[in-house]
Amino acid sequence: MSNLEQRCVEAGLKMTGQRRVILRVLGIAEDHPSVEDVYDRAKALDSSISIATVYRTLSLLDEMELVVRHEFQEGYSRYEVNSEHHHHLVDLETGQVIEFQNEELEKLKEKIAHDLGYELIDHRLELYGKKLKSEK
Repeated sequence: MSNLEQRCVEAGLKMTGQRRVILRVLGIAEDHPSVEDVYDRAKALDSSISIATVYRTLSLLDEMELVVRHEFQEGYSRYEVNSEHHHHLVDLETGQVIEFQNEELEKLKEKIAHDLGYELIDHRLELYGKKLKSEK
């Protein structure tokens, strides 16, 4: 049983065969797949899976905070397993999403919240950019 599947069971989610396939797709994804990407990958493993099942399952997993839904200014959502804290840099030319962590940034966010009289509870940081052109 995968870590994600174990977390679903612990959260009380009934584990059907189709949900297991969707969880497997999410668990092995090295990108941030859209609903359609998850559907295509799941359909390759189980031809009986419908797009409606994928939508419902992703929505449920998002509500349970087992996956994170991202809107990277593309007009559609992308998903990833909710795991260790990180941020994203989105390449506006290719759509590639690069995950990163930065300890200095973490400290700065805490300081900003504290200086404004707040305890930082949650946040999301998304950076958007274009690759620098190398000079010849």
